This record gives sequence, C-alpha cells and structure tokens, in this order.
Amino acid sequence: MTLGELIPILAVWVVAVGSPGPANLTLLTTALGSGRRAALGVASGIITGSITWATAAGLGLGALMMTHSWSIEVLRYLGAAYLLFLAIRSARSAFRKSTRELEPARAGIGFRKGWLKGAAVHLTNPKAIFFWGSLFAVIVSPDAARADIVTVGLACIATSTTVVFTYAFLFSTARAARAYLKLQQLFDGLFAALFGAAALSILTTRFA
Repeated sequence: MTLGELIPILAVWVVAVGSPGPANLTLLTTALGSGRRAALGVASGIITGSITWATAAGLGLGALMMTHSWSIEVLRYLGAAYLLFLAIRSARSAFRKSTRELEPARAGIGFRKGWLKGAAVHLTNPKAIFFWGSLFAVIVSPDAARADIVTVGLACIATSTTVVFTYAFLFSTARAARAYLKLQQLFDGLFAALFGAAALSILTTRFA
C-alpha cells in the first residue's frame, strides 16, 4: 500500500476517532474530574480495546461475531448498562453540593481504574466491532495482501493513540480543571444527559 492510498484512510479515521462518542465522553469526564493520571489510564484502556477489536477484525472474528447476533446483543446490553451507570453517577454528582474547593487531580480515580473504565467502555461498544470490521471489509479488501492489512491496522492504531492521548493531555490541564470546577454541577448534568443519550443510541441502533 502506497502513502497516497494510506493518507485518505487516515484522514477519515482521524475524524471518526475524534468525533464525540462514549469513549471520548468518558475520557473527557475523567480528565476534567480526576486529572491527568486517570485520563491517561482511560486513554490506555481505549487503545487496548481498539487493539483487541482491530486484531479480531483482521483475523475475521468480527465477521464471525456478526453472524452470531446473540454475541452482539450481549455487548449491546452490557455497553448500554455501563453507560447508564455513568449517566446516573454524573447525575448524582450534579445534584450534590459543589466540590470546587477540591483539586480534580486529587479527587478521583487513578491510572488503573481509569484503564478499566476506558477498556470497559470500548470493549462493550458494538459500534467498535463494525467500525473495525468495515475498515477491513470495505475500505481494505479482504483479499488484500497481509502486509497491507497489517500496515493499515497499525497506522490506524497509531492515529487513534495520538488522538486519545492528545485529548487526555488537553482536557486535564489546569485551565480545563478550573473551568470545570467553576461550572461543575452544570457540566455533570450535561455529561449525565450525554451518557444517557449514548446508552439509548446503542440500544436503538440495529447492527444486523
């Protein structure tokens, strides 16, 4: 695969990875509320999920899962349940007394729990399976040389890593933390609504 063929794929990939979704929303809320260490954990968990689904799609396991609809349904309900849990937690935080005197980087979770959070969101999102599956079934021909499949997969993983870790650093800055603390209850209410909408989207989107 030539560089000229790879660049358009990565351009689309950047837009897709950087767009709002459950993973980026989780990363944003964690970065603002718990600081950089936790945000880097979430970013690492997201990439772990991406590598898992990329490997599955590259080996044809994504297509196999799509032929067994029950496995997609299990992921659908697990993912929606976890997003609803995050929505409820954000809503409860929105109704609590403001904690603006606390340091966000000291008030929340650490790297390990951040990793678990990011991995849980990405591994239970059925859209991720179709995301990677379409890459290797539509954009890259299944009959393509193994070297081309590996090249595209690694390039997309590198792109995803760059995007999510950039988000982790940007949203965990002192300026972002101060902005969050000033409007903490408003942000938490908005995040609750967005997590709820993401859960509803997963429940109502038909994948087969």
